[in-house]
Amino acid sequence: MRPHRYPSDTSDEEWSLIEPLLPVPACQTRTGGRPEKHHRRDIFDAIRYVTDNACKWRALPADFPPYQTVFGFFSRWTRAGVFNRVRDELRRAIRLRAGRCPNPVAGIIDSQSVRAAATVTGRSRSYDAGKRVAGRKRHLVVDTFGLLMMVMVTAAGQPDRDAARELLARLRMLHPQLTLIWGDSAYTGTLVEWARRFLHLTLKIVTKRPGQTGFKVLARRWIVERSLSWLMNARRNVVDFERKPSHSEAHLTVAAITLMTRRLTRKRPPAWTRRPASVPQAA
Repeated sequence: MRPHRYPSDTSDEEWSLIEPLLPVPACQTRTGGRPEKHHRRDIFDAIRYVTDNACKWRALPADFPPYQTVFGFFSRWTRAGVFNRVRDELRRAIRLRAGRCPNPVAGIIDSQSVRAAATVTGRSRSYDAGKRVAGRKRHLVVDTFGLLMMVMVTAAGQPDRDAARELLARLRMLHPQLTLIWGDSAYTGTLVEWARRFLHLTLKIVTKRPGQTGFKVLARRWIVERSLSWLMNARRNVVDFERKPSHSEAHLTVAAITLMTRRLTRKRPPAWTRRPASVPQAA
């Protein structure tokens, strides 16, 4: 195994959280397979390096495994939903540490349009006239701590209400305990009634105060905005470089995993997660 060298590398404490959540190597299953030549930690560190530094796969430093191997694992784990499972388990651990129920009953939805690079195919990119951005749009839901629950990437011209139907339907299947979602005025209209009738979700719209001018912090909405800024600290997420939207979703999820592992392994948890553990809270 290579030595710890880059800021994006996992610490021993982080790896102890991630390793049990990764799939069993094929050589240890009943179907069998070739033993893996490279250590899983080196593979995961290489993926985090690309997400954090936005380099090309071919430009991975020489001390990492070959880029073909790293990208192969990244693609397989993306298709198998491995990153999503790791994200969900880490989020549950953070919520339990804070004295909350592991599965949230409330969330906040929002979207973000970003510029797409030339590598993004024409069918998965378009122009967002409202934000004046040509590229892709990220639709995401976070819990009340701002921890990522689900993300979906579409063309930038996709209306928020249309994308929210698919996103909320997926979210409802994976989180049947959800009862409340906060959103901004982009989610008004028939979506509110549709969510109540078909998904049994209360979609509450947080609007600006009457007569408000300029920037003001709005209840609940600031949480998801903060989450977006966290994810944008990973340079791969500043511009969308991925040919497949699923790979864009994976890089956003890897960035969220990095945030959560570092939060779980820091010696003193942040003040906003310190709650009395005697009575778990739902939201």
